[in-house]
Amino acid sequence: MSARDASSLLRAWLGVVVLGSCALTACTLGPDYARPKVDVPANFRFADTEVSQTASPAWWQQFNDPVLNDLIATALANNKDVKVAAARIDQFRAQFVETRSQLFPQVSAGFDAQRQRLPQSQASLLPRGVSPVSNSFDATLGVSWEIDLFGRIRRETESANASLLSSVEARRATILSLVASVASTYVTLRALDAQLDIAKATTESRKSSVDVFTLRFKGGEVSQMELAQSQSEYEASAATIPQLESQIGQTEDALSILLGQNPGSIARGRPIDQLEAPVLPAGLPSDLLERRPDVLEAEQNLVAANALIGAARALYFPQISLTGVLGTESAQLSNLFTGPTKFWNLAGSVAQPIFTAGNITGQVHQAEAQQQQALYTYEKTVQSAFQEVDDNLIGLQKSREQLGSQSRQVDALATYAHLARLRYEGGYTSYIEVLDAERSLFSAQLSLTQTRGTVLTSTINLYKAMGGAWVLDAETRTEQSAQASTEGAGDGASATPASPAAASGAAMPQ
Repeated sequence: MSARDASSLLRAWLGVVVLGSCALTACTLGPDYARPKVDVPANFRFADTEVSQTASPAWWQQFNDPVLNDLIATALANNKDVKVAAARIDQFRAQFVETRSQLFPQVSAGFDAQRQRLPQSQASLLPRGVSPVSNSFDATLGVSWEIDLFGRIRRETESANASLLSSVEARRATILSLVASVASTYVTLRALDAQLDIAKATTESRKSSVDVFTLRFKGGEVSQMELAQSQSEYEASAATIPQLESQIGQTEDALSILLGQNPGSIARGRPIDQLEAPVLPAGLPSDLLERRPDVLEAEQNLVAANALIGAARALYFPQISLTGVLGTESAQLSNLFTGPTKFWNLAGSVAQPIFTAGNITGQVHQAEAQQQQALYTYEKTVQSAFQEVDDNLIGLQKSREQLGSQSRQVDALATYAHLARLRYEGGYTSYIEVLDAERSLFSAQLSLTQTRGTVLTSTINLYKAMGGAWVLDAETRTEQSAQASTEGAGDGASATPASPAAASGAAMPQ
């Protein structure tokens, strides 16, 4: 290449660089994102005065049950929904990288070798000594670049970035739901265990009564009606045992799936009446906009949809592309990079839509409609967040009141059943009064145990509804478990996916 050619090529590429620099500061079409205003109440409707002023990074540990802690750790490491959410982050991260790459020049290289022989009819026309067989070798370096003057690619990159961040929040929402589901399912399991213990103890006691009444009936001390009444109550309590055992088995299966395991038995820790409820988390309604992953996910979906409006509007304007080729061509491979074999080419193109029969307008209207859908979804998600917190606050308050009343009822019924038995043995009342007292006591004991589980479950659901920094702590535990699992698998294990928290660092700024 001559000095003059090199100078011309340099000036041309300097022009390209200047034009590209202008593109980076050019206008970007479409609306810039601003968080929509939502009606946020000053306080929760059923706010509780007994709240914790400091966030607990692992609130489930306040139950003081090592078995529950192990179950949650296992779920964070093995749950399939969490793994699916992590893989989805990898997908959107790759999509973001692919979209952002269009902002930069695309460089390619090629090599071509060709050998051909002219047809006999043409070869006969060649001068004597000229071979009809010829070789051709060429090597090229090509560059193409779309100058993003009107921001189409930048808006698409912004949308891809928001979709990536949305997938990160979706994974955190999955983790939030997982921890709450494991804890609440475990509480339900322990409540069913306690009910089963009550049913078995009551059935055993009634079995003893049936045996006594059978002997008394044979001795003529009681009537057949009283024996039948005793047998009826025994069978009634015995019938609850298989029902509770079925529920326990199904609950164990559900918990096993949450743990990422095949259905099987679940280890037990502290009984339901020894589990200590975590202190309630503090927070204001406005905090939910930053604490709940599902709200943040909905907002990022809105950001993504908002950016696509600008990308669609940019289609109205010209698309400017630059291409360049630098290469060398020779009939001899040994001379490919020597001698006067080099060539180069620069080209630019401008494509301006003139008539599209509504194609671009349709894309713009579609993007605007999708943005409206995302906006309404975001607003509904915020309202649902307020509702869930209020529902669990009132549910917790009233279940506590119910628990107190049922505890006193059980104590009263236990006294009633004891006195009724004494009155019957003393001949002051019929056996029907004893049966009524014992039947009421059995039912109240089952209800008390169920309500005790409801109080704990409402507390768990409140932590789920409030969100908070504990989700990030659980996410860190998940990543650490995944890292340890990968390292333990040896060299043949697949690489650990990048941390979702790093996604925001890799993404373009808003």
